[in-house]
Amino acid sequence: MTAIERSRTVAVVGAGTMGQGIAQVALLAGHRVLLYDINASLAADGAGIVQDRVERMAAKGRLGQAESEDAIARIAPAVSLTDLADAALVVEAVVEDAGVKRALFRALEEVVAPDALLATNTSSLSVTELAAGLAHPGRFLGLHFFNPAPLLPLVEVVTGFATDPAAAESAYATVLGWGKTPVRCADTPGFIVNRIARPFYAEAFAVYEERGADPATIDAVLRESGGFKMGPFALTDLIGQDVNEAVTRSVWESFFRSPKFTPSLAQRRLVQSGRLGRKSGHGWFPYGPDAVLPQPHTAGPEDAPEKVTVVGDLGPAAELADLLEEAGIAVTATEHGGPYIQLPGEGQLVLADGKTSVEFADVVYFDLALDYRGCTRVALSASADTSERTLAEAVGLFQKLGKKVSVIGDVPGMIVARTVAMLIDLTADAVARGAASAEDVDTAMRLGVNYPLGPAEWHDRLGRDWAYDLLHHLDERCPGGRYAPSLALFKLGYAAGDEDEAGDTE
Repeated sequence: MTAIERSRTVAVVGAGTMGQGIAQVALLAGHRVLLYDINASLAADGAGIVQDRVERMAAKGRLGQAESEDAIARIAPAVSLTDLADAALVVEAVVEDAGVKRALFRALEEVVAPDALLATNTSSLSVTELAAGLAHPGRFLGLHFFNPAPLLPLVEVVTGFATDPAAAESAYATVLGWGKTPVRCADTPGFIVNRIARPFYAEAFAVYEERGADPATIDAVLRESGGFKMGPFALTDLIGQDVNEAVTRSVWESFFRSPKFTPSLAQRRLVQSGRLGRKSGHGWFPYGPDAVLPQPHTAGPEDAPEKVTVVGDLGPAAELADLLEEAGIAVTATEHGGPYIQLPGEGQLVLADGKTSVEFADVVYFDLALDYRGCTRVALSASADTSERTLAEAVGLFQKLGKKVSVIGDVPGMIVARTVAMLIDLTADAVARGAASAEDVDTAMRLGVNYPLGPAEWHDRLGRDWAYDLLHHLDERCPGGRYAPSLALFKLGYAAGDEDEAGDTE
């Protein structure tokens, strides 16, 4: 891989927030940078803003004075596109309009050298479509930076249908040399992050629509049990409900309205009402100086059972046996049957598996946790037929372990479990279709949206059949295709060594 030499010029078209950020990254990597905008005053202002940022970095000791002065001298506004003639790389960061972008790149082709790379920072449009009509589409690709570009390390390097592999490798090496973490991605709707992240929002909204729990409780469970940094309700309020819904709809439409990506009616109503999140003062939650944020449902204190029986292998929740003993609860184990925790009142405590409590005589489900030892909250679900004693014993048991407990409605797959299973399924499908490698998906989801684990890492930790089985049960209870496990996920179990003998179909 050959990166673009630091002595070559990098041009950025579009002097808004993203354009300024990308210009700053290239500038601090050592390039001469030209910043162009159709509005010349915006280009001049944008270059000045970048120079001010560099000065502040020097004032805070994050950059040497000589290095700062040198960088400030290397950035300038461009008055016209012809000023970009000697650029080795042009990165576009203008409005998300395919017609505008295509016209821009056709104009740039008339200006830059034949070996110059042309890149779009689009987050939702097809790189292949944007390259259509270019005389040399092989040098065109996507470089999707995340906002704020100077701070966030991830860059999706997107190859369109006509992108020359050498151009993609040069762009990858260049971005790597800039101190960023590039990941390779085919030109698929949403690329990696915006494609794979859809269930994080969609499943939370679905639980809410099914009246399983309120937004504050769902967010708390995903944070405190699932290990996610922010809950989807607070995060979409930060992003903007209109922006988040637009991405969801774009991916849904691009996949020919696949039920895997169906938008949320509840979010649609929020957008229609003008409650767009922080920027409008109200979204899922209220904002402003007098706003009172709702608190998650937390169960009151209950007595813990003195003894329990662990029946079978609890799988992802196996460490609970040790935690219970450490908390002073007597634990008896039996290998036959299960898996569940038998409570003294004859009720059972079962890890979320895509089924519902109402199907059984006296069952309480508990949700998946990233780390049962370290988590601070656990969600439980029960049906109207679950005995009060069984629910109280289940609540008391987790409280004895030092956990807050949120009791939610009887929704299959609960909150964390169904979210993680869907993330795993979309990842398996994307990898099987050549959209990206499993390693790049994991890197993208950890760095791009700060997930505690990448989906492939979750899959390895939970076991090859866990996500498939949970989604199979969910699909039986919520038919329509949304939860139907992908063929790729089905095959992963067999790739892990579960093949039948030839001719043996029993």
